[in-house]
Amino acid sequence: MTVPEIIAIVVAVIALVTATIQISQVTSLKHRLAAIPEDQSVFDALRRLDEDLASAEEAVTRLQQVVRSLSDRLPGAIRHTAVVRYDAHQDLAGLLSRSIAMLNEHGDGLVITLMKGREEAIYYTKMVRGGRGTEQLSPEETEAIRQALAR
Repeated sequence: MTVPEIIAIVVAVIALVTATIQISQVTSLKHRLAAIPEDQSVFDALRRLDEDLASAEEAVTRLQQVVRSLSDRLPGAIRHTAVVRYDAHQDLAGLLSRSIAMLNEHGDGLVITLMKGREEAIYYTKMVRGGRGTEQLSPEETEAIRQALAR
């Protein structure tokens, strides 16, 4: 091979590498431009994105009000519960009687007691404030409150 042929081959290789790099750059640019809608301008796409963002911000503002309202009401919601099963009468077995405590985060709520007898069932409800009954509690009712607050 002569020197002019070698130079021609080197120039051809350089031209081929340069063309390959240019094709790669054009392909990359094509992918970036594919995100822009063909029938509208970039400014229209940005305007739509801005409107979508404003809608999302409005939705978040509305949700913040709902969350604030729920947070304000949450302390009054029932958070602690317990059920104590027992035999209220000596002649009846099977743990058929119940004392059920339902309290909020401050220990306020009520205790419902269901006592099952052979012929009848009776129930009592008693208010609870700060984890203590507002009237005399049975040992089972006191235990239901203790268990509920321990959870």
